[in-house]
Amino acid sequence: MSLQRTLLAAAVCAAFTPFGAQAQSTTTVTVSANPLGKEESLQILSPTKILSGSELRSKIGSSLGETLGSELGVSASGFGAGASRPIIRGLEGPRVKILQNGMSVADVSGLSNDHAVASETASSQQIEILRGPAALLYGSGAIGGLVNVVDGRIPTSLSKQLNGEFEVKYVGVNSEKSGSFFLDGSINDIALHLDGNSRDTKDYKIPGFANANGEGDMKGRLSNSFTREHSMGFGATLIKSWGHIGASVQNMQDVYGIPTEEMSYIDLDQTRFDIDAAVFKPFFVFDTLKFKLGSTDYQHTEKLQDGTPATDFKNRTLETRTSLSHTNWNGWEGSLGLQTEHANFSALSAETGRADTVPTTRSTSNAIFLVEQKNFGAITLSGGGRIEKVKRQPQASFNLPQREFNLHSFSLGGLIPVANGYAIVSSLSSAQRAPTTEELYSNGPHESTLTFDIGDNRLKTEKSRNIEFSVQKTSGLVQWKINAFVNKVDNYVFGEIDGLRVDEEGEHDPEGEFTQRFWKQAKATIRGGEAEISYNQFGEGFSIRGFADTSRGTLAARGSLPLQPANRVGADIGYRSGAWRNTISVLHAQKQDRLAASETFVTPSFTKVDLNVTYTHPYMNTQVTWFAQIKNLLNQDIRLATSVLRETVPQPMRGLIAGVRVNF
Repeated sequence: MSLQRTLLAAAVCAAFTPFGAQAQSTTTVTVSANPLGKEESLQILSPTKILSGSELRSKIGSSLGETLGSELGVSASGFGAGASRPIIRGLEGPRVKILQNGMSVADVSGLSNDHAVASETASSQQIEILRGPAALLYGSGAIGGLVNVVDGRIPTSLSKQLNGEFEVKYVGVNSEKSGSFFLDGSINDIALHLDGNSRDTKDYKIPGFANANGEGDMKGRLSNSFTREHSMGFGATLIKSWGHIGASVQNMQDVYGIPTEEMSYIDLDQTRFDIDAAVFKPFFVFDTLKFKLGSTDYQHTEKLQDGTPATDFKNRTLETRTSLSHTNWNGWEGSLGLQTEHANFSALSAETGRADTVPTTRSTSNAIFLVEQKNFGAITLSGGGRIEKVKRQPQASFNLPQREFNLHSFSLGGLIPVANGYAIVSSLSSAQRAPTTEELYSNGPHESTLTFDIGDNRLKTEKSRNIEFSVQKTSGLVQWKINAFVNKVDNYVFGEIDGLRVDEEGEHDPEGEFTQRFWKQAKATIRGGEAEISYNQFGEGFSIRGFADTSRGTLAARGSLPLQPANRVGADIGYRSGAWRNTISVLHAQKQDRLAASETFVTPSFTKVDLNVTYTHPYMNTQVTWFAQIKNLLNQDIRLATSVLRETVPQPMRGLIAGVRVNF
């Protein structure tokens, strides 16, 4: 303890040492995932957080979950270093939609916690988080919210001269060596973009035993927690006075270990092609016609420790989104559109080529959506709706029934100013979600989670009703907001583990490798709140931000939902002066003992302290930023309540990160 206190005192002194003054400017960013393109403080239907600039760069980790896991209302699934997905307000998997530039990432990370999100954050320029059912304007898979990773791969403006960014980084706790870059330029009326990323990490160090009870052979380092990820993307856009049309292609390759006893690993490959077009003044009553297309060829193979392929997952998708927007129809501004999705998914045995866990299934979705907003004096009202038809068609040879779902969703919200800079925001949402392919048709072993999953092709539509209330102050040196929400869900789909051990054929075996998991439905309630207050968050000198969040999910007559996040409080204390930016962040998570019927492990509390120091200076025609971070300064044994592997997979021990970033 004395060592921890000494380190903390040293960190505080380092973070707040005064330096010479130099003015800094802030940039207003808009939420591109919102059809109205409003600023963060003007969102009504969904509480929103935008990460960009230096704040985003200081938080980027090896996965999307690690990057966002400390944001308000957001946790991480924490399935090792390679696979960690964001969990929003206690909802995860197929209830949180992951977008890339406003289009679905189209991976299979929603299927299981061991599957990585196929979107690289190192080359991203902005990450947007929309919490709450209003985000479902982008699909029925967004009952809990959505995350949109914006990388600018299809540029929409011409760069008069070449500009970009290069970054190299070393992380001591896992010997990470990584580098990323992006370049933007133009030739006449054609804007060009190129980006890439490479990351290679070894197994990361842990502060003690991997097993929470302090037993076992794994100590000091988490075996099979390595990652090797590489990506490259290119985009080009023709930009004219009438609008633009552009296209991009990206390839991502990712190999990462699964830190379980089996020591298996996943070999992932995805190629993505996108089109983005906009036409200004297409019709006399509309301002902009937008069209987006995303085509994805995704596959990953789960391999045994010796490299033998076990299961091949494939997902080939084609998604389109067409929208017409207007800015003033008798005071109304909004957008209406059409979205289509076609997906072919399979999970086949690498040895036999037959269906292993989930049969080959074709899914289609066709939807129309509308969002409108208008000021009535000082009061702003906003509403949106979506009608969607989803079809699941298993391959005929499996003799499984085809399912169709007609989904209807809407959101209504209002912003009422009560004083200068103060406002009350409230929203009401009704959302529906079709059960996923794996929830309907699973019937086989899953090596990485050691479960034998059994679906139910009779599952009904999941129906959610959400009410949200917020009080906020969005101007001045001191700003704050308080959010409260209640989400009632009928036919909530969940996995029930009965404890029965089976072999890979599903036959009862007391020594079997797998545990049965059945997909079932029940009524669920998720309620919680978030609070945040900040002083001088983006100005020179001292700044402070305090926050807290809590959510609790329960199943009717069954107790708590599984993998519920812990209650958390935290603070970010910063000092800016001239070229220096220094921040110390503290996050305290309480003990999480609200366990589901199938859970036995109470996640202990922890306090995570991170220190971040950056120094920026001009060099020739560039801006150079040197940065250093210490993560988990107190060397706590951190176990995430939202992780399936919380009993055996702690988070990394204290580690130093150092690097340099060049912008020009």
